[in-house]
Amino acid sequence: MSVPLWIWILTIVVVLGFFAFDFITHVRTPHEPTLKESGLWTLFYVGLALLFGVVVWVVWDGEHGMQYFTGYVTEKALSVDNLFVFALIFGAFKIPRRYQQKVLLLGIIMALAFRLIFILLGQAIIAAWSDVFYLFALFLIFTAVKLIVDEVRDAEETSPDDMRLIRWIRKVIPVTGRYFRDHLWLKQSGKLVFTPLFVALVAIGLVDVMFALDSIPAIYGITTEAFLVFTTNAFSLMGLRQMYFLLDGLLDRIVFLSYGLSAVLGFIGVKLLLHALHNNNLPFINGGENVHWGPEISTTGSLLVIVALLTVTVVLSLWKDARDRAQGAIDPNRSRKVDYDDFGNKHYVDENGYMVDENGNELDWDGNVLSGPGGDPSGGHIH
Repeated sequence: MSVPLWIWILTIVVVLGFFAFDFITHVRTPHEPTLKESGLWTLFYVGLALLFGVVVWVVWDGEHGMQYFTGYVTEKALSVDNLFVFALIFGAFKIPRRYQQKVLLLGIIMALAFRLIFILLGQAIIAAWSDVFYLFALFLIFTAVKLIVDEVRDAEETSPDDMRLIRWIRKVIPVTGRYFRDHLWLKQSGKLVFTPLFVALVAIGLVDVMFALDSIPAIYGITTEAFLVFTTNAFSLMGLRQMYFLLDGLLDRIVFLSYGLSAVLGFIGVKLLLHALHNNNLPFINGGENVHWGPEISTTGSLLVIVALLTVTVVLSLWKDARDRAQGAIDPNRSRKVDYDDFGNKHYVDENGYMVDENGNELDWDGNVLSGPGGDPSGGHIH
């Protein structure tokens, strides 16, 4: 079944509509989402994604419905890895918590636009040269091995502020030395200047382009339908902003995530390799004939394996974290939330969710001690 152009257009318009709704109702006013707010909206977007899968199953067929669900689970799992990088970027640029969701939402919209380009390019390449699946398979297996090697070596993450493009941006455009609420740019002395929030947004966009390099081949290992590739990516990114704040503090506990994602990527890489062999056209492999010594892994089988790998990853991670905490191997202060004022100075967050200094005094957004409790009225941040 070929997906008509009008369905593509309608789907993209609806997705953009949800992003616009998210911005207007939640992001426009700077604040850190509560756990309740994040949890409810995460459930809403997951439910929406599952409902769309049911529609695909009923309107299209069961096989494509299963491909969608398998792709969605895979992309959602890979998107969790993005959250670690988002946290790294926020820490590197010392972004106050109340501005983080604006950068997240705009960065996710940029990510979806970049991924749509990659998806259409991938579809064109597959149509022109079916043996490209060999390259996809080798790349995914290489990425899986590299994830494990980096985890074993405890390789240090590269600071986003050290990216060449980010350093170049700081040189060629004027960037302020502080935040001015949630503005990306503003005018000073009649000249347009950019804030560190804009630079962080560029960093998030660049990082997601790198993530798409393994995400897109992975989903093409599950389905070759460009529409399903796009919708699984779109629904996995929708609600990612809320998920970041929902899992805040829990991310550090999923200590085996790299191993789990490595296993998922490696499995999909092997699945792609077997598919490429079954449809082989390369003359130096079996004389250009198909190779049938390996099994074709079904979509249902893929879903079961991926869910099993992710479940084992989470269960083992939480078990290890609980054991380490019981043995006193984890610093109890590690879970204390950190926040920054508009000048990039480090502070902490109290039990009510407000920024405080070392003595527990409530601070305004510029880091000044307030005369009494009540948040920062200048920014609408009031108890």
